[in-house]
Amino acid sequence: MGNKSALGNILIIVAGLFWGSMGIFVRHLNVLGFSSIQVACLRLTTAGVIFALILLIKDRKGFRIKARDIPLFLALGLVSILFFTCCYFTAIRLMTMSTAAILLYTSPIWVMILAIIFLKEKITLQKILALILAFAGCILVSGFGGKVTLIGILVGLGSGLGYGLYSIFGTFALKKYSPYTVTCYTFLIAGLGSVFVANPIDLFAKISAVENKPALIGFVLLTAVVTAVIPFLLYTLGLNMTTAGKAAVLATVEPAAATLFGFFVMKETVGPVAICGIFLVFAAIIVLSIKKKES
Repeated sequence: MGNKSALGNILIIVAGLFWGSMGIFVRHLNVLGFSSIQVACLRLTTAGVIFALILLIKDRKGFRIKARDIPLFLALGLVSILFFTCCYFTAIRLMTMSTAAILLYTSPIWVMILAIIFLKEKITLQKILALILAFAGCILVSGFGGKVTLIGILVGLGSGLGYGLYSIFGTFALKKYSPYTVTCYTFLIAGLGSVFVANPIDLFAKISAVENKPALIGFVLLTAVVTAVIPFLLYTLGLNMTTAGKAAVLATVEPAAATLFGFFVMKETVGPVAICGIFLVFAAIIVLSIKKKES
């Protein structure tokens, strides 16, 4: 059991590292003229198709779900993934990127509260300490944003809630279905839902206007694989081996990874405060990895 939990922790941390590269892909697509919501639509729909192909190859029987579980998958796709994405990009538009990131990473707090209520997870000093370290690290990594609005704060908190709900809904879904089934239906539903909020007429017009369409298709596929398919599959597999609360804290490695990607790939400057934040995030992971005697 211990080895399984450790493997789950590693999978979630690696997923966070992949998520941290998202800014590189989003910025390139933004330069091509696509809005953030349209980038999200391209990413979600493409990932949904890829997950469906994976399930088709891996286990065709995995497409079978019970009618009574449809609301659960709708919740995963629409209430969690699509809701989180729309809230997050709206928060970025209304406020600074750093403020939006800080509010997004309230997700472990939401997960811990919801996991205690719905999953009956135990609250421990170890989890609380890791949570404090991780959130403090995220604030330092993201910086202190100046532009704040009430609506921005609300949608920012909504992004954290939506992001965290994936762990809660995912835990329930994984009790009945394989990680491949869960990710497939989650992204197919989220992708379909995203079409309605991405201004599809404008989106198709922008795609038609791109001269080198094969290059665009290749880049969108790469975006979906690196920022959605691989990390969400790893995260869902890891979630199947550990608790929702621990998974949410471990995933906070993402903003630290994003900062490092920005420094090494995008040539962005990283100050001493951000470096301290990165160390705090990794300290939280170390705290969670300390083994205790199970009661």
